[in-house]
Amino acid sequence: MQRTGRRDTAAECAVRSELHRRGLRYFVDRRVVPDTRRRVDIVFPQRKIAIFVDGCFWHSCSMHRSVPRANRDWWVAKLAANERRDRETDAQLEDAGWTVLRFWEHEDPMAVADTIEANVRSSSRGK
Repeated sequence: MQRTGRRDTAAECAVRSELHRRGLRYFVDRRVVPDTRRRVDIVFPQRKIAIFVDGCFWHSCSMHRSVPRANRDWWVAKLAANERRDRETDAQLEDAGWTVLRFWEHEDPMAVADTIEANVRSSSRGK
């Protein structure tokens, strides 16, 4: 697990590349709520938009969810804790006035970028 990167996954890079191609500029892997270790994959700070591109395994996607057979109980607890942490992170960000957008790694990067672009361009913050 130590070798599992927390940023620059293929899905995240594909989305970021498309956003950049569309002229949108953002920050990557940023902490946006003070006094927390939680980081956001893609951040539009002036618009207060936080984007996560979640891995299907680590965040328990309903379509691709799987649990390893070895150490099954440990993995069930670990993946449940990841889901709880995601919900807590969403709540922290929303309480701080952020818009949170979550996508799965299996989603089409173009469709994800369409949704993000619509949210960024329609946001009145930071104009």
